[in-house]
Amino acid sequence: MDEITGLRERKKAATRLALHEAALRLAAEQGPDGVTVEAIADAANVSRRTFSNYFSNKEEALFYGDTMRLRRLVQLVRERPRDEPPWTVLSRAAEQFTAESSRELDHIWLTRRRQLRGHPGLAAHQVAAYTAIERELATELAHRLTGAEVALRARLLTATFLAALRVAMQHWMDHPGRDLLEIVRIALSEVDPPPAVRPAGDSTS
Repeated sequence: MDEITGLRERKKAATRLALHEAALRLAAEQGPDGVTVEAIADAANVSRRTFSNYFSNKEEALFYGDTMRLRRLVQLVRERPRDEPPWTVLSRAAEQFTAESSRELDHIWLTRRRQLRGHPGLAAHQVAAYTAIERELATELAHRLTGAEVALRARLLTATFLAALRVAMQHWMDHPGRDLLEIVRIALSEVDPPPAVRPAGDSTS
């Protein structure tokens, strides 16, 4: 039974990935506004109904890869030792996340994402995706903070962290010859919170 369930889940994951890749390719070729759910389903060799079983709209299919990578980031943060200072948790999780992502992001992906970046029709969905992840990360950080204004500080740290990652990724896309991990490290060091923002006992830079 476990083997059958595992096979079913792998097939589902493969279908979801095929739809995402088809959506990304078509949007890069035709522009997001010119792509339809039907066209994505046809390109992935599935039915319109099958598409609806995996995604609610074409924007969700387009950003599936980004959403999964961000959820991986949340997972990495949760797996960090509980006694690590919050900014250390975020920074080290980001380094592992970046190392993993760098192995996955090929030239074709980079070219397509560069073509889609900044498209007004996609901005709202991208903001919504980051907002959802921001809430999850802030909740995780709140459990690691002590003292006053925990919720506020957790949200501030999370927003700063995600902004640094977003800018680092955009800079790397503009300068693809650079090492992504190096850029991420530089970005995080530039916004490293001052000691007054850190919990007591955190001397990590």
